[in-house]
Amino acid sequence: MDTEDHKALREAVSALGKRHGPGSDPTRLWSDAGRLGYLGVNLPEEHGGGGGGISELSIVLEELGAAGCPLLMLVVSPAICGTVIARFGTEQQKRQWLPGLSDGTRRMAFGITEPDAGSNSHRITTTARRDGTDWLLTGRKVFISGVDIADATLVVGRTEDARTGRLKPCLFIVPRDTPGFTRRPIDMELEAAEKQFELVLDDVRLSADALVGDEDAGLLQLFAGLNPERVMTAAFAIGMGRHALAKAVEYARDRTVWNAPIGAHQAIAHPLAAAHIDLELARLMMQKAAALYDAGDDMAAGEAANMAKYAAGEACVKAVDQAVHTLGGNGLTREYGLARLITAARVARIAPVSREMILNYVSHQTLGLPKSY
Repeated sequence: MDTEDHKALREAVSALGKRHGPGSDPTRLWSDAGRLGYLGVNLPEEHGGGGGGISELSIVLEELGAAGCPLLMLVVSPAICGTVIARFGTEQQKRQWLPGLSDGTRRMAFGITEPDAGSNSHRITTTARRDGTDWLLTGRKVFISGVDIADATLVVGRTEDARTGRLKPCLFIVPRDTPGFTRRPIDMELEAAEKQFELVLDDVRLSADALVGDEDAGLLQLFAGLNPERVMTAAFAIGMGRHALAKAVEYARDRTVWNAPIGAHQAIAHPLAAAHIDLELARLMMQKAAALYDAGDDMAAGEAANMAKYAAGEACVKAVDQAVHTLGGNGLTREYGLARLITAARVARIAPVSREMILNYVSHQTLGLPKSY
């Protein structure tokens, strides 16, 4: 349930979203949201943020999505990168990055996915090796959002443990124009303001202060960012589903056939009602996951965040499909703006981790079933 503060935040962000609306300039919306303090609601007050948590940031993304103008970089810049730096960064890193991430004047991308690793973060081959006091980072990343508009990318690499010789994950801040750090746009059929990129890191030289946090705490730091990513992906999906459903409900009220609105017929009304129920259930799980994360219970938050992302992705796809079906041929026209959501809705099923991998997680971690891999 929303607190009074959450209700006020939801209403304020909803009003901002409605002022901008579908097809609006995402750069202007980002700037306005930053100026009003919505982009950094989860970041520490001493560094320009709102002092809240992922619970508050998920409200911002959900309401902007419900208004038809979600900001995908909210998932990446303040939720993943901002959270990791706030929890594990040095004081210098916090002072350098958090105020800008909070007010939107700076953005940060997140680079984890690799061509041959996919959802298996243990197979990441991007490696960092010491060269004096510097680091040299080499590897490739794919499907990295918003690199062209980000001031830096938080890159997941692996370093060698001096004691065991095993590779362990570490996080590095790579400024956009660093020599050896190049990007290539990936040609996507998905219509989105944020573009996708392949990154190449060819002996990228980084100073010692590019490493975020403790070199020996990589997994802890990595999952500190991945759990908020799943919660925020759920918010993205729920907002999109609500937007599609609202359009379908409005159409079903107004479209009259045989002297009655089509929404009066149960064949139209019941699937829309079921879609609404699924979205509300997914939101409850998302709120649970966010509350657990904000309370510092990382283990329980991981389970709930995965479940929330799964539930929201499924609910979003069903809501969009039913909305398009309700409008019939009009659901495929540019005028109503639903057809573009058919592809976009699938994002929450695929990214940042597939629904099958979430089912694997629940099978193994929650139910204690044996692994097949």
